Amino acid sequence: MSGNKFRNIAIIAHVDHGKTTLVDALLRQSGIFRENQQVMERVMDSNDLERERGITILAKNTSVRYKGVKINIVDTPGHSDFGGEVERVLKMVDGVLLLVDAFEGAMPQTRFVLRKAMELNLKAIVVINKIDRDGARVSEVADEILDLFIDLEAGDEQLDFPIIYTSAREGTATTVPGIPGQDMKPLFEAILKYIPAPAGDANGPLQLLINNTEYDNFVGRIGIGCVKRGRITAGQQVNIIRHDGDLCQGRIGSLYIFEGLERTAVDVAVCGDIVAFSGLEEIRIGETVSCKDQPEQLDPIIVDEPTLKMNFMVNDSPFAGLEGRYLTSRHLRARLFKEMEKNVSLRVEKTDSPDVFQVCGRGELHLSILIETMRREGFELQVSKPEVIFRWDAGRKMEPIELLLVDIPEDRMGAVMEIIGTRKGEMINMTSLGQNQLRLEFKVPARGLIGFRSQLLSETRGHGVMSHLFLGYEPYKGDIKERYQGVLIAFESGEANNYGLHSVQDRGVLFITPGTRVYEGMVVGEHTREQDIEVNVCKKKHLTNMRSSTAETALRLEEPRVFSLEEALEYIGTDELLEVTPQNLRLRKRVLNRQDRARSQKNSQPA
Repeated sequence: MSGNKFRNIAIIAHVDHGKTTLVDALLRQSGIFRENQQVMERVMDSNDLERERGITILAKNTSVRYKGVKINIVDTPGHSDFGGEVERVLKMVDGVLLLVDAFEGAMPQTRFVLRKAMELNLKAIVVINKIDRDGARVSEVADEILDLFIDLEAGDEQLDFPIIYTSAREGTATTVPGIPGQDMKPLFEAILKYIPAPAGDANGPLQLLINNTEYDNFVGRIGIGCVKRGRITAGQQVNIIRHDGDLCQGRIGSLYIFEGLERTAVDVAVCGDIVAFSGLEEIRIGETVSCKDQPEQLDPIIVDEPTLKMNFMVNDSPFAGLEGRYLTSRHLRARLFKEMEKNVSLRVEKTDSPDVFQVCGRGELHLSILIETMRREGFELQVSKPEVIFRWDAGRKMEPIELLLVDIPEDRMGAVMEIIGTRKGEMINMTSLGQNQLRLEFKVPARGLIGFRSQLLSETRGHGVMSHLFLGYEPYKGDIKERYQGVLIAFESGEANNYGLHSVQDRGVLFITPGTRVYEGMVVGEHTREQDIEVNVCKKKHLTNMRSSTAETALRLEEPRVFSLEEALEYIGTDELLEVTPQNLRLRKRVLNRQDRARSQKNSQPA
């Protein structure tokens, strides 16, 4: 099969714009499923976390066939925190489908992935999705996308992009927004017409760039990439060119191509196809697999640097070891360094303590997904508050700046602007979305976004939507107050009960319920004032003939605040940690003993 029989595309979009649903429609209408086959929705979201959260976290490969042409499709994450996934995937393809919601329009992540695609000179097909949605702004969104291309300094050829209008949920596409589509045929035709075929020399010596790696319990490490030149065969002797140019030899084991959702074993794959193979145990993302006799390196994968850091440490709380299977620094170290092999935008560094590792990532979601994955695997660990990574330029302190977009009800504009103002944000644009909805754009320090999401949801009663994108580094904007309330700290270890909780709930908002086991130094609530105070949630009422134990059960408690993992990471202070186990999230002070804590605070105060 020649290179003209392939089209390699990546689908790029903002979170929840319908990217995975569009892949579903293409798969169904290409005929890869039997007529009576039961197929779940969002079939490409195979990861439990992806299905629960409704987002794509890991890039995945699939393929369809149309008019004798094999279309390799890569479904990419939509959140900028997973930009490392997008950046390496774009090296595999020759074009992109830029998917945009017909109501929300171009969002920050859309700008991020489009810029990366344009830097690689990839051809783009614009897909305006959800055209049947209430409030769809089809023509306005088309103009916004054109403005976005111009802002990104697109060339004349890049500005000449086709637009396809779709309803991925209904499985229809059309080239004219006023004329309803019947199926996805217009999109298939546009892919064949506008996306170029792979340009490599089918008869030249082998060149393949490793864009992804996986691990299989039966065959070991699996490399995934596109054959850029020549052909690859099972059992072939090859050279692996490391990032620094060093050579080492290896032998291809099993070889697979992607057919629909399955991997099909083959003996040979040709230039232009995307393949997976085993046999090279030490292979790393960004390395080149080349011909044994003519090794030539491809340009390595370069990803943006992390902007956020936090410490991962061994759990040393009084409840350590009660729930998890992996507890030691050896387990933690091995897991983090294994993650770094496939998560190219993650950095893991050792610290002065063998029990503490500094982990740097692209954002809170990037790091929280790693933490959630580890706790589901049976790890127990503690993590510190996320902090931004500062730089120094000619003696000036520089900090990462984000472009923030918030969609809010019109009547909440003043409150939201006040919040962002205290976080050193600067408004740069305001747009009306109709239906009493506004879109506000800000430039804000990355540290100003830590904890902002929960505050936005509270102020807008759940109607606020935010997204953000890394812009670059600018001079330090000044101090930002982290938290306005103190916390309620457990006075002693034991089990919280109704009477103890009821006696302290007037002092603030509780985080725990009766029956929760607590230890000294554990954070059990938020104080109404700025200071931290210690409370005894395990205190029991003294029983007499006049007071029976049934009276205690009649005490009314307010509903506690329950944190998700992301909310807990945003909430904790610099003197606090989050204890993460397979079954629980516990907020705690770094120093648990109250005398030691008081001594530590006294020593940290300036003389």
